Amino acid sequence: MAYHSVKTIDDLRFKDDGLSTVTSEEQEKVEKAVAKNYSVYLRVAHLDPEVPLLRQKHVHYLKRGLHHLSEAYECLDASRPWLCYWILHSLELLHETITPEENFHTSDFLRRCQDPSGGFAGGPRQLPHLAPTYAAICALCILGTKEAYDLIDRPKLKSFLLSCRTPEGAFIMHRDGEVDIRGAYCAVVAAHLTNVMTPDLFEGTAEWIAKCQTYEGGFSGEPGLEAHGGYTFCGYAALVLLGKHELIDNKKLLQWVTSRQMRLEGGFQGRTNKLVDGCYSFWQGGIFPLIHTVISGSENASSLSDENWMFDQVALQDYLLINCQLHQGGLVDKPGKSRDFYHTCYCLSGLSVAQHFVKSHHVNLNVVGGQENVLAPLHPVFNIGVQCAIRAVDYFRKQPLI
Repeated sequence: MAYHSVKTIDDLRFKDDGLSTVTSEEQEKVEKAVAKNYSVYLRVAHLDPEVPLLRQKHVHYLKRGLHHLSEAYECLDASRPWLCYWILHSLELLHETITPEENFHTSDFLRRCQDPSGGFAGGPRQLPHLAPTYAAICALCILGTKEAYDLIDRPKLKSFLLSCRTPEGAFIMHRDGEVDIRGAYCAVVAAHLTNVMTPDLFEGTAEWIAKCQTYEGGFSGEPGLEAHGGYTFCGYAALVLLGKHELIDNKKLLQWVTSRQMRLEGGFQGRTNKLVDGCYSFWQGGIFPLIHTVISGSENASSLSDENWMFDQVALQDYLLINCQLHQGGLVDKPGKSRDFYHTCYCLSGLSVAQHFVKSHHVNLNVVGGQENVLAPLHPVFNIGVQCAIRAVDYFRKQPLI
């Protein structure tokens, strides 16, 4: 049986009803690899029942990446603020301190990514883009010094965000770029954290996002496309920040996202009939704290648990700890995949969500593997540490509204 289930592996396996397809064959391969890992663990669990988080190995992998990247990362030259964010956020979740020297050099690099006209680019002297703007601002908020905060040119940031806005309230990712629900999320987060959010900037944005909810209940990248976990998180988190979550069908969203947790694996898939992927531990798992907060303020609040999110938190932790950790450090999409900073970040983010149930000032820890596995809690709307988010919002709220 899978480690997190009382059912047998055969009961949990995908049923193809006698009709094999490429999709079903790939699913069977993943289930076989995951089931093998669970079975191996069960055979030795009596020797050490705790599932360890390889904290120091992950820290070593992340710290090395913060100081030096190999030539293999050349393909991510336009995503360098993302690399800063993925590494810094992973380290803060692991309770690892950033040294003053690391803080200075990271801040200075992000300063050079800021475009003279506003917003941040994927690297120095590149085109400003909403995605690295989100990543850079989140990274600077994690660094959390006055110097890091003041590095952000808020008036020019506001101008850049306005330049990306379409007449209907959607956002293009960059000049002459594509319209994408991720752009709306990045713009809302950047504006909210830095206190440049004004009604004119987001007029019609919530209504456009609501059009992206599909018949399944999740959100697509733009109206008329397929529901996807990353897009769903971005769309719903933006609606929550805008205070417009009532524009969509929350019940249908809840049905869709709960159906994305895989029975045997315990992790989440990003779309219907797709494979499990560690990154959706956050993109899907991070939706539950948001929707829990929304429902708790509605007439259906009595149906909510006061101790757990509305997904199997133990199963998700089992998947991440037993299937996604590499012994040399770093976390992966699924067994057999290579490590990278993206999956390390979002696997750890999902692990944090699964460990911490937060309602008002009440925190209930549900930790697989013992207290030594506990990560720092994160703010589910921004996906940075709770304290970093509070300090940043407090600092910028004291600055004049632009």
